[in-house]
Amino acid sequence: MSSNSTGVSGFPITDWAEEDRPREKLVAKGVGTLSNAELLAIIMRSGSRDDNAVELARKVLAGFDNNLGKLAKATITQLKAYRGLGETKAVSVIAALELGRRRSSGEIIEKKKIQTSKDTFLLFYPMLCDLPHEESWVLLLNNYSRIIDVKRLSAGGLSNTCVDIRIVMKMAIEQLASNIILCHNHPSGNCKPSHSDIELTRKAKEGGLLLDVNLVDHVIIADNKYYSFADEGMI
Repeated sequence: MSSNSTGVSGFPITDWAEEDRPREKLVAKGVGTLSNAELLAIIMRSGSRDDNAVELARKVLAGFDNNLGKLAKATITQLKAYRGLGETKAVSVIAALELGRRRSSGEIIEKKKIQTSKDTFLLFYPMLCDLPHEESWVLLLNNYSRIIDVKRLSAGGLSNTCVDIRIVMKMAIEQLASNIILCHNHPSGNCKPSHSDIELTRKAKEGGLLLDVNLVDHVIIADNKYYSFADEGMI
């Protein structure tokens, strides 16, 4: 039988017109023609007894307000709550979203140079935006602000993480970095720096002066916003 791309509840995708099936549609028309639900259906590969893969994908997306950012924060347990979405499918969804994050970060690293606080935000946002806990990272740069390396310093709880400035400086010296940028996330969505954030920045600046390592910036990421100590004149 034939069907449009929205599908008909109760009918498997194999009963749809061939040009409406997600996999065949991707091959024939290109990946850009597929909706988020159709892409998710391909990742999941199958639906449940009650829903075909696309319908199940729509239900999952609706459960996360049709927001891929929220879906990217989902746990395996949360995804398994949907009938027809077992552990194997849940793992596939999480892995696919993680690849998307890593691709975004990799594109920035390939550019090699950090010139503004927005460059720092764009580099770390894919890595930090969906985390339910705080993580702290350091960006090691040469004298021309080109990227030498990106290192995770620590992972903490919901509201804080611990950074040892001695470890930061050791990393910088070992890799001959002239400049460093600190970055961490606030899962709360509030990008205002805490007292400990301000203290960490002060210690990093002072420690760097002793070792000829310049703290260029400290960026806090919260959802799709960020706070730059450099932009705010705090360094």
